[in-house]
Amino acid sequence: MIPYSRQSINQEDIDEVIRVLQSSHLTQGAEVELFENAICEYIGCRYAVTFNSATSALLAAYSVAGIKEDDEIITSPISFVATSNMFISLGAKPVWCDVKLDGNIDERFIERLITPKTKAIVPVDFAGKPVEIQKINEIAKKHDLLVIQDSSHAFGSEVEGKKIGTFSDMTIFSFHAIKPLTTGEGGCIVTDNEEFAQSLKLFRSHGIVKKQYWNSDMIALGHNFRLTEFAAVLGRSQLKRIDEFLEKREVIANYYDERFQGHNLFTTVKPDMNTRSSRHLYPIVLSPALACPKENIFAELQDKGVGVQVHYKPIYQNSFYKKMFGETHLHVSDDFYRCELSIPCHQEMSHEDAKFVADTFLEVIEKYSYRGCSF
Repeated sequence: MIPYSRQSINQEDIDEVIRVLQSSHLTQGAEVELFENAICEYIGCRYAVTFNSATSALLAAYSVAGIKEDDEIITSPISFVATSNMFISLGAKPVWCDVKLDGNIDERFIERLITPKTKAIVPVDFAGKPVEIQKINEIAKKHDLLVIQDSSHAFGSEVEGKKIGTFSDMTIFSFHAIKPLTTGEGGCIVTDNEEFAQSLKLFRSHGIVKKQYWNSDMIALGHNFRLTEFAAVLGRSQLKRIDEFLEKREVIANYYDERFQGHNLFTTVKPDMNTRSSRHLYPIVLSPALACPKENIFAELQDKGVGVQVHYKPIYQNSFYKKMFGETHLHVSDDFYRCELSIPCHQEMSHEDAKFVADTFLEVIEKYSYRGCSF
């Protein structure tokens, strides 16, 4: 089966990890800082602070931003649950803003959700496609709010030639195994704010600063959210090839765009002009007029060797959030979930793989043309 996404590991990656595994330091050595410096150089930011997961990074960002009990944060429901879960862990409340048909937050609705309790806006760059970050920043500035960008999908994405990670107060990236750049598990926060950066470093390592010889001092509450040395060296090795990875994803996405152009049973999500998407996902939005449930299409594609996935169930539809906040309905978010499928698009695919996926998808989808039945 062709998976919807997967890692790309070469011999140089393996050799670098083995080198560190045979060294004196598996954690708290020099490799993490070297990786962070390489991220700063690639993104064009002042500070990068790595973590053992993007979830840890989200909690760290929210915490050092001063988000606390009863604060409200405006965010997207079309995301992995961690985006909102970390608010809940701090006693804050996610306020979900509806999305557009590309899965990104609809910035037109943000301002009406702002209250005296609102602390921050947390947009999500769904599938790697950048949100309308300049417009979101304008809203935030007007109301004196922080912008913490969940760019877990968007490492390497750009707006007008500038990398995502240079627009917000803090930006979170994920280095999970299926992301274009991987450390196995891992994540980071980039920022130009020195105070945030220093607080983030304390937060990830018990709030401890080292002094002289054996002496150290815990000056703040923190956790053990450190990235290992072998994960960091894998990330630094991967970073050398990230533009190659993104280009391969772009080639496959462009091929799909050509094959699927003008189809009346589904639409695709394309980057806006003057932007670059990491193409972490290739989302397809099915027509509600198809004559079978999405589950049937999903199952048939899986049976034929196409590893499709769905991104995502709106966070508010999960049982935990229903119990906490009751039923929530956002029209476009609900429709997007009902109709979205992600088909394989990653750097380990060949042109023949992409052709097989496109051929198979079209074969399956065209079986279910209009017959008067809807979802």
